Amino acid sequence: MADDLEAVKRRIEELRRLIEYHNYRYYVLDSPEISDAEYDELMRELRELEAAHPEFVTPDSPTQRVGAPPSEAFAPVRHLEPMFSLDNAFTFEELESWVERVTRLLGRAPDAYTCEPKIDGLAVSVVYEDGLLVRGATRGDGITGEDITANVKTIRAIPLRLRTEEPPAVLEVRGEIYMAVSAFEALNREREARGEPPFMNPRNAAAGSVRQKDPRITAARRLSNFMYHLGHVEGGPELHRQSEALAWLRELGFRVNPKNEIVHTVDEIEAYATWAVEHRHDLDYEIDGVVVKVDSFADQERLGYTARAPRWAIAYKLPPEEKTTRLLRIEVNVGRTGVVTPYAVLEPVLIGGVCVTSATLHNEREIHRKDVRPGDWVIVRRAGEVIPEVVGPVLSRRPKGLRRWHMPKRCPFCGSPIVKDERGVRAYCTGGYSCPSRLREWLVYFGSRAAMDIDGLGEKTVVLLMERGLVADPADIFRLRPEDLLGLEGWGPKRVENLMKAIEAAKDRPLWRLLVGLGIDHVGPTVARVLARRYGSIDALMEADEEELAAIEGIGPEIAKSIVEWFADPENRRLIDKLRQVGVRMAEPVEAVEGPSLDGVTLVFTGTLERFTRDEAKEAVEARGGKVSGSVSRRTTALVVGKHPGSKLAKAEALGVPIIDEDTFARLLEAGPGVLDELEGS
Repeated sequence: MADDLEAVKRRIEELRRLIEYHNYRYYVLDSPEISDAEYDELMRELRELEAAHPEFVTPDSPTQRVGAPPSEAFAPVRHLEPMFSLDNAFTFEELESWVERVTRLLGRAPDAYTCEPKIDGLAVSVVYEDGLLVRGATRGDGITGEDITANVKTIRAIPLRLRTEEPPAVLEVRGEIYMAVSAFEALNREREARGEPPFMNPRNAAAGSVRQKDPRITAARRLSNFMYHLGHVEGGPELHRQSEALAWLRELGFRVNPKNEIVHTVDEIEAYATWAVEHRHDLDYEIDGVVVKVDSFADQERLGYTARAPRWAIAYKLPPEEKTTRLLRIEVNVGRTGVVTPYAVLEPVLIGGVCVTSATLHNEREIHRKDVRPGDWVIVRRAGEVIPEVVGPVLSRRPKGLRRWHMPKRCPFCGSPIVKDERGVRAYCTGGYSCPSRLREWLVYFGSRAAMDIDGLGEKTVVLLMERGLVADPADIFRLRPEDLLGLEGWGPKRVENLMKAIEAAKDRPLWRLLVGLGIDHVGPTVARVLARRYGSIDALMEADEEELAAIEGIGPEIAKSIVEWFADPENRRLIDKLRQVGVRMAEPVEAVEGPSLDGVTLVFTGTLERFTRDEAKEAVEARGGKVSGSVSRRTTALVVGKHPGSKLAKAEALGVPIIDEDTFARLLEAGPGVLDELEGS
């Protein structure tokens, strides 16, 4: 009997290896070795054996790609390292300027660059521990994403187990999930046959498929994936270049774009971009640009990052697609900062698979510069996910008698005067938050995931609250009572209870979220985090002057001026007082920190610590005034090494950076930098 069970177990393991091998051949290499019927027979046999012997089922079995039950929500996941955005170049001149800037910062030209198509899909991070896929997450705000592990497991181009006998202890890989154009067209044919509305474009179809609560729906959508970047790595080979990293990812079983190329000069970069423009529609996936990266990791480290993007990479955006349609009329909207923005109401037109009915017109000066008039035939441009814009009129088709458009003198939403800034470019509604358009936009933003993350406080709810006179500013949100909503259409006890819980939870959000929600011009999540770490409380930030703020790395004069002006407004200070009265947290929690200051100390961690989680270790250092970095450099004070260290250990040894174990790290927290001096003297 034992021998029979052992034989079954061996056959199950053999079937898994065969199926994963053929998945790799089909979905990654695009070179299948067996027919679909033969593949189906292997899978059928494995399912039958696992059903008869559930004790042998493992999480990495191919049968478990759709094994999770439907989810009611996607839990937040903090990325092991931030997922940055990329700066954009829209012309070859801007590409050349980037190359010149990189050359100036390095003191020489990089010896190579990698060029790759920029897939128009959904960014994803996948994490493996000891070779097994343990987590998949969306990009989110770059710091925290959404857990989509069950859905990621349904994508056959993403391995459940790395194809190596010596996997790294931890491996985080970034890439793009997309829907092939052929799969998109087939999906829409199926939906139309069932009487369902078709998806507008492959990107939206992919994003919607990844965020399905039921993984079985995701599995049926035939998604694919390309990987292009190493995130957090603990263990594995020593890699020196992006091109080496891509080759390693291929060896591990990931799908890497075969159109990637290594180039050496700006002329070769531009030649690759020209190829992408000419062949964008020949590919079975949509692209909206080309990503160019400095190939050398050492050069990447020297170049570093701005507050939002790496200096060593840039995205060249492909020329957008344009169509001609009729401009029916020009209307205005008042945003959360009071800016009045004109927009075009268009006769519907399909551009790049999207039905466009409106487009931005920026401001009155721009409308006059382009000489766009209501009633014109106009050229409309759409590039990727950028809001469509009106390029200009088709003068040869202009009807006679069309008049120039002028900004209204009064706000169409509240009747208040509209004024222009000193340059005569930006127009503002003077009605403050008595303007329903501005208030609506602000309240929606305040409750959004980017800010206070109040689940259930979407635009429809905000409009309902405003119509009933329940909210006039963000502080009023926290004064809402269940009886204010109970009995309204669509608002049963459970929904009301959920909103009340979300509002109560929002009172204790981190300080940076409140700073984002206040709607201060130029203060997004990245800047807000910098301010929260630097000042620790609203009160301290309110007392900061422009010079002090502008000196902070990542802030600068324009942002500093905006912050000071916002807090100087008496209405805004009254709002801060109201938020304080309703119990919204105004400061980061202050904990008594035992031990000396680590000011001036920069630590890097590698491997797994036993007495601390990575977040606990980082918080302990930062609470004492120290800094934690994600990469080793000559400025690193020491590398803290746990179990299964990664490539950072070899780099620290090469640079002569002090290396300490967890016990020494604990003593450093208790005794201060003198512990490191003792090591140097020993």
